[in-house]
Amino acid sequence: MEQQNRKISEKQKAAWNKFSGGWKKWDVALNQHMQPATDGIISLLKPAGSQLILDIAAGTGEPGLSIASMLSSGKVIITDLADEMLDIARENGSKKGLTNVEFRACDVSELPFADNTFDGVSCRMGFMFFPDMLLAAQEIRRVLKPRGRIVTTVWSTADKNFWATAMGETINRNLQIPIPNPEAPGIFRCGKSGLMTTIFKQAGFKNISENELLCKLNCGTAEIYWEMMTEIAAPVVAALSDADDVMRAKIKREVYELINKTFLDGNVVLDGSSLLIYAEK
Repeated sequence: MEQQNRKISEKQKAAWNKFSGGWKKWDVALNQHMQPATDGIISLLKPAGSQLILDIAAGTGEPGLSIASMLSSGKVIITDLADEMLDIARENGSKKGLTNVEFRACDVSELPFADNTFDGVSCRMGFMFFPDMLLAAQEIRRVLKPRGRIVTTVWSTADKNFWATAMGETINRNLQIPIPNPEAPGIFRCGKSGLMTTIFKQAGFKNISENELLCKLNCGTAEIYWEMMTEIAAPVVAALSDADDVMRAKIKREVYELINKTFLDGNVVLDGSSLLIYAEK
């Protein structure tokens, strides 16, 4: 892995470890938010029997834990860059009574597994953060058995993900944050239709498909939305930390106003959209 990409991965690892407590606190709500992605991955991966499945960038454990519960004699290896996120995954696995899971902290660009090891690979909302997405796809293909499947989800475009932009665009407008490089790791990096299918084709995969999935983030109130986003989203916290007290208060007030104006009935359920990509070795 190139030195620059290694630096990016180390920075990401530190950020995910730092915000692991927030992800643990909001685990139920966030998994409900991404349940359509989990269901979509499982429906195409079709885990069963004695299969060996690799779940990459699993965070607090999904969809790997759900996949493990479907295997009668198989196993899931759950991986993530951040050890403290994996600690939460271990705890969640223990609560579910799962004994057919293994946890490994590793980088997708340097997977510590032999060629042709896995029947399937899942990756929910991870690809857009990988420094070198083609290298990641090539590594995944390397560890898959012949005819093995990869199923992944990535967030779609910003205009379809109000759950993120309600906060993000308000911050960007007030702080005049420069538009990031669209090719740099970030939440909407893979949102353009066809981008991921092209990467998988370049990596040597076949029978590639892409479909859109819709989802909802049920927060209930503007207050809960603000609290959640400021406890799980590193870019949000980083931006707010650069603002003074007056500006932070202004941003918070405008986010509340936007949310309350959008949801006049007081029931805050924010729209989201992701892409579901399937491919075979």
